[in-house]
Amino acid sequence: MTGKAGADAMPAGTTSGTPQVLLAHHLKQLKLPTVLRREYDKIARECARDGVDHPRYLLRLVELELIDRERRMVERRIKAARFPAVKSLDTFDFTAIPSLNKMLVLELARCEFILRRENVIALGNSGTGKTHVGLALALAACQKGFTVAFTTAAALVHQLMEARDERRLLKLQRDLQSVMLLIVDELGYLPLSPTGAELLFEVFSSATSAARPSSPPICRSRTGPRCWDRNGSPARCSTA
Repeated sequence: MTGKAGADAMPAGTTSGTPQVLLAHHLKQLKLPTVLRREYDKIARECARDGVDHPRYLLRLVELELIDRERRMVERRIKAARFPAVKSLDTFDFTAIPSLNKMLVLELARCEFILRRENVIALGNSGTGKTHVGLALALAACQKGFTVAFTTAAALVHQLMEARDERRLLKLQRDLQSVMLLIVDELGYLPLSPTGAELLFEVFSSATSAARPSSPPICRSRTGPRCWDRNGSPARCSTA
């Protein structure tokens, strides 16, 4: 066989073809795209220039592959989370909200609360940075290897009711439980129907139930001093 198609079809161990073609084929089979994109040639020249031995040459290649692979995985987690915008704590103005405990927020950004399966509630009036902090914590979680889902309370209720009507509610509930961090923004911003509030209550209940240790922690953003009970009526917010 000749040409590129022939090279791609070559089995491992073949002795025909140039080393570059064979190497490209093997790297493709091993799913090493960073090395495949001619990084091996570039690093080889650098190592030859610097007098680096073969083990260190391979180490550099593997490190580049791992760094690039982690970057792609973070990008996939961010995309899967469906953030309305990507924000970090680096762009958050803590001086504008002096009542906010900066050290606590930075501690939460370490994401240890996820491992401890603890829930977080951000409570405050509109415009006090709850969504920004929530997005920043979600971004930090993605960067640390956690799967995240970001939604608003209204959007989540719509999804739940639609899934119930289409007889796929159990699947959606399992999908919500499969993520490691679920962030629900704008809780209490709009009143909910009794049915919608009931479905949302079930999501929150599953996350805080000791009988369901696999459920994800929930970061909830609430607007104002009130939230809504399972019947869609105003209720006093708990601090748990």
